[in-house]
This record gives sequence, C-alpha cells and structure tokens, in this order.
Amino acid sequence: MLIDWSSLSTDLVNAFGETFLMVGIAAVLAIVGGLPLGFLLHVTSRKLFWANRWANIAGNFLVNVVRSVPFVILLVLLLPLTQWVLGTTIGPTAASVPLSVAAIVFYARLVEASLCEVDPGIIEASQAFGASPLRIIATVLFPEALPGFLRGFTVTLISLIGFSAMAGIVGGGGVGDLAIRFGYYRYQTDVMVATVLALVVLVQIVQMLGDWLARRSDKKDA
Repeated sequence: MLIDWSSLSTDLVNAFGETFLMVGIAAVLAIVGGLPLGFLLHVTSRKLFWANRWANIAGNFLVNVVRSVPFVILLVLLLPLTQWVLGTTIGPTAASVPLSVAAIVFYARLVEASLCEVDPGIIEASQAFGASPLRIIATVLFPEALPGFLRGFTVTLISLIGFSAMAGIVGGGGVGDLAIRFGYYRYQTDVMVATVLALVVLVQIVQMLGDWLARRSDKKDA
C-alpha cells in the first residue's frame, strides 16, 4: 500500500501535539503532587522529626496500591473519575487524568529514594544548630536531594511517554495511537518504524537534558 507521506506528516505532528499535552499535564501534576508526597513519606518515617507511623503506613499503602495496578488497567479503572472531573473520557486531556495519578505515585517513590540518600549527619548537624523542621526541609533536604529529584523526574517523564502510547485504548490519541491505527491495523510498517524512531529521538533528548540538569545541580560535581 502506498503511503501519503504528506498526510502522514500532518497526522504525526497532531499526534505529537496530543502526546505533549498528555505528558505535559501529567508531568506538572507529578511535581505538584509527587514531590510533597515523597517528602511526606520520608519525614514521617521513624528516622526524622515528624515521625508518624500511621501516616507513613497510609502513604506507603496508597502509593503501593496504585503502583501495583498495570497502567492499562488503571486507564479503565479511572474512567469514572475522568468522567466526573472533565465530563468526558475521550481525548488527550481525559487521558491525562490516569497518567497524572500514575505519575504522582511513581515520582513520589523516586523522591523518597532520593531523600534517603541525603547524609543523616547533615540533618543532625542542622538540628543541633536549632534549625526548624521546615528550614531543614527547605535548606538541607531539598538542595542536597535536588540532583536525585531531577534524575527521578527524567525517569518519570520517559515512563509517561511510554504510558501515553496506551492512551489510544480510551480514545486519548497520541503517537502510540497513530502507530497502532496505521502501523498495525493497516499493516503500514513504514508508519510504525517512523513513529518508533520519532519516540526514540524524543526519549534521547529528554534523557540528555535531564542528565545535564542533574549534573549542573550536583554540588559534588561543581
């Protein structure tokens, strides 16, 4: 079958626009929701100043439950929530709802892991000097863990690009949906290869930019 590449290029641009919209919304909400949740999981553990066993158990349980559900199933499970929030379950904006939920808990766990890498001696020294918990979070934990936050966000962003490929199942559109509709259902292998190559280039750019930002923020490499 002959492929109309001029038409395909238009479809590809539109598909990337839908993917950027989905991933962009989810990425912003991952920071807004995942960063505080990651801090909450860390500071409520037994080792720190706001130790709260039940809050820590509840937070870990919530994160583990959401992360244990495969994303393709999460898409379907959250259709009622999407309908309630947006009034529709079709389109990239609707697909961003389950993407955001997955991104928040995924990034929260990476934030918690980055905070665990901070030298406890720095925190103890800050407490010895009489620094308040909020001051320790803002001036010690956050700056020390920032490179890890950026690397974790890069991983989250790349995962979201992969997750967005499944959004076509619920009418979300995007590059993955284009690859399935044209490359698989219509047996147009060239289309499949073109979309895969485009995604590979996108992921490489995101990874290189994330690594560069993490190196710039790392005091150890300064």
